[in-house]
Amino acid sequence: MEPWRDLRGTIVMVTGASSGRVNQNQARNIDTLAVAVELDVSADAPTIEASVRKAWEAFGRINTLINNVGFRGPIRSSLDLLQEDWDITFNTNTRGSWLVSKYFCLKMLALDQGGSIINISSTAGVGRVFPPAVAYASSKSSLDTMTKVMAMELGKHKIRVNAICPGIFRSEITNELLEKKWFEKVVSRTVPLKDLGTTNPALTSLVKYLIHDSSNYMTGNVFIVDAGYSLAGVPLYSSL
Repeated sequence: MEPWRDLRGTIVMVTGASSGRVNQNQARNIDTLAVAVELDVSADAPTIEASVRKAWEAFGRINTLINNVGFRGPIRSSLDLLQEDWDITFNTNTRGSWLVSKYFCLKMLALDQGGSIINISSTAGVGRVFPPAVAYASSKSSLDTMTKVMAMELGKHKIRVNAICPGIFRSEITNELLEKKWFEKVVSRTVPLKDLGTTNPALTSLVKYLIHDSSNYMTGNVFIVDAGYSLAGVPLYSSL
């Protein structure tokens, strides 16, 4: 068995763990201790700091932070989108992830401890753009840039920062969509691997690797996990 598949004794903090791409059950499946703490990542800095402190105090240390929260917001064009829609999307997806990471890293630095931060981003922020989702796509692209900047800043402290951009996976949320003939046609024409995987193991395998010290030479990366859907050479759906 590859060493990175054994995460026994690893403690992971997962934001958005109730319904995100990597939820609490999946965290347990990768042999970690999952810290469940009430946390509104769109809240102000003192509130987020208190939640991070509570999570840290639960075990005395945390090895990895997974910023898994995501808010899509209203599907409106850039001309119809309201300022409050833009603000809540960025406050959740970008500012919230930054604040959680900030207070998480300050705890690590106080203990002279290295570790890993994994930001769950989206293919909406890389390569092709799919309107109308200007706030969501912009916030995820911003998260990818934040990942790279923080990786440069925190490398000297042995804190690795990477992002994962998932595509569409087979799940309870997408089951109904996958049963539709037209969507099957879309997948066959636009996904190079011609099929959609499940988050476990397609996504969780990468998460495991980035948690484990086997990836201690990897930081500042934005990993795309989408069966090739976001590749520029794939036919656009308008050509179907």
